[in-house]
Amino acid sequence: MALTSQIKRNRLRWSRFQRSLSLNPVTTPSDALPRIDEHAVVVDADRDATWAACQRVVASSFGSVGRTARLLGCEDTVASGPRPLTAGSTLPGFHVEVADPGKTLALAGGHRFSDYALIFRLEGRGNGATTVRAETRAKFPGVKGGIYKTFVIRTRGHVLVTRRLLGAMKQRAECT
Repeated sequence: MALTSQIKRNRLRWSRFQRSLSLNPVTTPSDALPRIDEHAVVVDADRDATWAACQRVVASSFGSVGRTARLLGCEDTVASGPRPLTAGSTLPGFHVEVADPGKTLALAGGHRFSDYALIFRLEGRGNGATTVRAETRAKFPGVKGGIYKTFVIRTRGHVLVTRRLLGAMKQRAECT
């Protein structure tokens, strides 16, 4: 029963998101969030192989954080929707805002302490390699948000997780 109600809530949020795009000149709601940081890695594989690796790594990396997502009060707490990821798919802690194959995978989410986005951008380098950039955007409202920001961002825990994701993408893409 709980899974059914979660799916209904996700569909409602998705329809609200789609309506907001037609009214808002901002490309995605996450573009309005303050920029936190950006990390990049050069992958010795073409964009198609890198995109496939990005999809697989992201889909598999957030599957085990469902309990944490529920504790934080995340909007999205279960994985749902099509695979490979497309706009509207969800992962614990995130929903996919944009899935433009070979170019952009934008994940967004929110919970009691933060609204956030993690945006992967793929750029061809001309020599058969691809640069993957991971941009983080977030806001941390109120005192509790500030404490959470200190815990996640200022301790550099977020940097380690982001670099691990990029490293896994590089390894997976280069092995195919």
